[in-house]
Amino acid sequence: MTADNSGRTGRRGLDAVRKHLLPVAVLVLISAISAHAATETVAVLGNRRIDADTVRAYFHADANGHYDAAALDSGLKSLVATGLFEDVRIDRADGRIAVRVSEAKVLDRVAFEGNKKVKDAELSAAVQSKPRAGLQRATVQGDVARIIEAYHRVGRDDVRVVPEIIDRGNERVDLVFTITEGKKTPVRSVRFIGNHAYGARQLQAVIKTSATHLLSFVTGGDVYDPDRINADREQLRQYYRNHGYADAEVTSVNVDYDRATSGFDVTFAIEEGPPYRFGAIELSCNVPELNCERLRSLLLAQEGDVFDDGKLVKTTEAVTAELGRIGFPFAQVEPVILRNPTAHLAGVRFQVDQGRRTYVERIEIHGNSRTRDDVVRREFDFSEGDAYNKTLIDRAERRLRNLNYFKTVKISSTQGSSRDRVVLDVEVVDQATGDFNVSGGYSNTDGLLAEVKIGDRNVLGTGNTAQAAFTYGQFARGANLSFTSPYALGRTTPGIELFARQSAATTFQAFGSNTYGAALTLGMPVSEQTAILWRYSLYDQNVVLSPGTNPAAVSPAVRQAAAAGRQLVSQLGHTVTYSTLDNNKIPTNGIRSQLSQDLAGLGGDVRFLRTTEDVRYYRSINNDLTGMVRAQGGYITGWGGRQAPLLNSFFGGPTMVRGFAPGGFGPRDLTAGSTRDNVGGSVYWATTAELQSNIPGLPQEYGLRASAFVDAGTVFGYRGPTQNLQVANKNVIRSSVGVGMTWASPFGPLTVDYAVPLSKAAYDVVQPLRFSAGGF
Repeated sequence: MTADNSGRTGRRGLDAVRKHLLPVAVLVLISAISAHAATETVAVLGNRRIDADTVRAYFHADANGHYDAAALDSGLKSLVATGLFEDVRIDRADGRIAVRVSEAKVLDRVAFEGNKKVKDAELSAAVQSKPRAGLQRATVQGDVARIIEAYHRVGRDDVRVVPEIIDRGNERVDLVFTITEGKKTPVRSVRFIGNHAYGARQLQAVIKTSATHLLSFVTGGDVYDPDRINADREQLRQYYRNHGYADAEVTSVNVDYDRATSGFDVTFAIEEGPPYRFGAIELSCNVPELNCERLRSLLLAQEGDVFDDGKLVKTTEAVTAELGRIGFPFAQVEPVILRNPTAHLAGVRFQVDQGRRTYVERIEIHGNSRTRDDVVRREFDFSEGDAYNKTLIDRAERRLRNLNYFKTVKISSTQGSSRDRVVLDVEVVDQATGDFNVSGGYSNTDGLLAEVKIGDRNVLGTGNTAQAAFTYGQFARGANLSFTSPYALGRTTPGIELFARQSAATTFQAFGSNTYGAALTLGMPVSEQTAILWRYSLYDQNVVLSPGTNPAAVSPAVRQAAAAGRQLVSQLGHTVTYSTLDNNKIPTNGIRSQLSQDLAGLGGDVRFLRTTEDVRYYRSINNDLTGMVRAQGGYITGWGGRQAPLLNSFFGGPTMVRGFAPGGFGPRDLTAGSTRDNVGGSVYWATTAELQSNIPGLPQEYGLRASAFVDAGTVFGYRGPTQNLQVANKNVIRSSVGVGMTWASPFGPLTVDYAVPLSKAAYDVVQPLRFSAGGF
């Protein structure tokens, strides 16, 4: 019994142990299985150059070491985005994740063949495939589209691009884009519909896109460029809004490809709306502690004036800048236009509100493959860390466009690292800024003439301007080297100029001159319309007689000037320019005034004070006709007991009154037996009334304009030696009437005039027909 009981007791104890241990074992087993299931491993297959741990780093497990579907998808996308792999696949089985990769071959070289119209540098900037990066076939196909787009911008719509991959071994390849450029696809016509206030010719002068013509290969205006079309659309809209049409819009731009002519037809649809004048101009401030009245002097718009959106923009910018200066950097200025269609009045309320406190975190610049970042940044009136202000950003965008360094400029903003931080993204596309011109021709004054100009307005992407010009003519020769550096001293522009000029005796005068020297300049803007240029000039000048000329037959005044030999002129001067012209090249409205003064005698051999003024006023009469009135005058006097030199005096000629020869009127030595030379005066004035028009039947793009004019003026006040001289020095008014034609050629304006003098002195020299290079 004892033994049996003992055995039963042992079995009961073993059963009890089994009863308690079994659940524990099951729990341990379940825990082990769970732990194994929660901790997954990532195996990398197919990698050769790229380390497996680098691939695993793109996959992020949760706290339990498990990779859910979202984590695997994110890792897959991140690996593909690196561009290091041609293919990435993920398999999952038995708690094991297998990442199978196919590494992309490495690009040794990205080259372009067959391209002539678009340079390698521009194409390299356009494509995303880069040397030492992985070869991505999807990226290559995208690059083909980017190259085609680059060719579309230069008017090549028939371009074909074939990418070729050349295996170099060791998993390295070259990528070559073979380009067939095809024929040029020009703009064949530019039309405007809905325009009533302004004719097609006047609107054509506003935009850059033009129909193809004989000189399109030089001007490039017939190239179809979508960005240029968009810019033209805004230019047209702004032109109307700056001339009274507050509701004007360019509703659409239709671009049709005509297979018959292999060109584009561009049509701008315009809704002009009625013309407006300014109504009441108000200023409202909702900013605590801001006295609005101190801003009222900055308002440019005046009640009763023709509506001008440009004045609203400039006023907004001026008020914004002043608010920042006086301690309100976050204030926002918004011009609200209050239209009265019945009275055709547009009142304006400049609303000043406190804006949200937002700062510029970063200014990121892209696309400037040539122009340096600092050249772009200096057009901003603010920097990183300053208050965000949309008005100042718009001003910076406009300034960048006006530099003419870039094909396109776009500034956008994105959220920064926090709600009160903004990142500005500045996207620009560089364009060619170099110039090389060779021209030749004939001028009544200079005879046969040849000129070479070479320069760059953005030297090495620095924003500096350099130019060299060389002239060789029958009666005139010269060289000019100049260099300017905008913003080198803040907002001022210093520059230097070296010049040499030689003129020979002609049938109009028995003496020539030599001038050699240099000038230092410093330009600075005063306002949007006004600028001042300071200069210091140091040059050597002398009068020379023509070889073979009998000195005894030359005017005593000229002989005396020649006998003085070389004279060193040291002068300080300035020029103040005020301009509201709507177009500097072909103005139709606005005024331009230029006042110049020079004081010589700060050292050197001569002493004089010279002042000149030239004012021109343009007004559009109708769609094709522009009126221009001009007034000019000048005065020179010696000081310190010195006379003004002969070469610095005023000589009447065709730049004052057309129909007269160079030096054709003014004080003249009539001494018997002399060469009867013009000896210069100390005072002049001249006026012009002129009508300018495009030539009917000729496209605007040819740049030909006809004119009819009336000129009047005189030169008097001879101050030179009088002993043994018989100088005619009467204040006789000279006048003429005539017609002319100007060609805005790629080499500069060329003009031919025919004028008939109406009044003159008996001793004046006339020249009805005149050829000239340069603007009148």
